[in-house]
Amino acid sequence: MPLLKVLTINLLNDLSRWDERKNLIAQGVNDLQPDLVALQEVKLPLNTAQWLADHIGGYTVHLCPKTGRAKDREGIAILSRLPVEGEANLDLRGQGRVAHYTRLKIKDKRLIFANTHLYWEPGESTERYKQVERLLEWLRTTPADTVIVCGDFNGEPDQLSIKRMRKHFASAHQTSHGKEPDYTCPTPLTSKRNKVEQFARDVRHKVLNFVAHQDPLWRGTLDYIFVNDGVNVKACDVVLNKPAPHDPTLYPSDHFGLMATLEI
Repeated sequence: MPLLKVLTINLLNDLSRWDERKNLIAQGVNDLQPDLVALQEVKLPLNTAQWLADHIGGYTVHLCPKTGRAKDREGIAILSRLPVEGEANLDLRGQGRVAHYTRLKIKDKRLIFANTHLYWEPGESTERYKQVERLLEWLRTTPADTVIVCGDFNGEPDQLSIKRMRKHFASAHQTSHGKEPDYTCPTPLTSKRNKVEQFARDVRHKVLNFVAHQDPLWRGTLDYIFVNDGVNVKACDVVLNKPAPHDPTLYPSDHFGLMATLEI
């Protein structure tokens, strides 16, 4: 049966260290050689997804901007080394969030590869749960033998939105390891803002983390690869999780990536 390698990574739309980070990301993706890549926080109009595809070579880029005021500033994207037969977008109605899929065919199997970045709100979120419901309904109306859903869900494994996803899909990492990653966000990446901006950012994050998690140094699992029945998960691991050799504060992103090898 065909083997498919899929990767998801939030690129981080903060460009303060993009010129340093981008080569780490490109080298990492090139080493992994995924067939399909789901990217979140693609910076526009620079289009960091297109830069990545151009730098590595061999991928087509399928971009889905956010809606509303953010449509010119940020989006999500899919990179594909396989022929794409079609694509579609979904407005998730909140914070400009969207979902996007490409439609492919592998031998005689119809495959949907979906990507999303859901509502951000500390802790449980009614809006994020509603977006999961919209996403699931959308995918239910799409004829396909195989469905793979990747992205930054902004929800932790014990939260209702992720439990809802698991009623319809299996988590590749949990299937492979018996549990989700210890955490996928935040990484030890530091920005190069001036000291006042960096201090304000650090305080804001600690306050939000304390309100949501009672822990100012919170880390959590927000990134997932979900697969439907009939997909055999051969492996799934945290990737793009190493700092630059010359700088322990420089990581590819503020999220680690996930990569799965799937038997279709």
